Amino acid sequence: MANLRNLKKEVRYVCGDLAAECLLAKTFINGADKKILTEAVRQIAHLQESALDKVHFSFDHKPGDFATSRAFTAARSAYYHKAYRSFREKFYAQVNEIVHLMNTSLPKPAKEATSDLK
Repeated sequence: MANLRNLKKEVRYVCGDLAAECLLAKTFINGADKKILTEAVRQIAHLQESALDKVHFSFDHKPGDFATSRAFTAARSAYYHKAYRSFREKFYAQVNEIVHLMNTSLPKPAKEATSDLK
């Protein structure tokens, strides 16, 4: 089971890596659309900020609500597992949208001349 601190680190690492890729593309790839990459960096910053704001989960039951402590522990574990999975699914869906935006900024590769030699 992941913990909250590691989940926050994961968000920061992913967003940091995406932003670095955008800045490298702006600097070193000729023909890259700098406006799209700047927009991607803005979206990455917004994603990180909003994800870190939403990353808090709270199990709203007490041990007394369950017949045994084992049932409480199992329910709490299932709750957090589902919450973390849902958070990651939503987060990575947004990451994929940003990656798609980043890809649209790159220049189209030149078609290579095909040879008639076989």
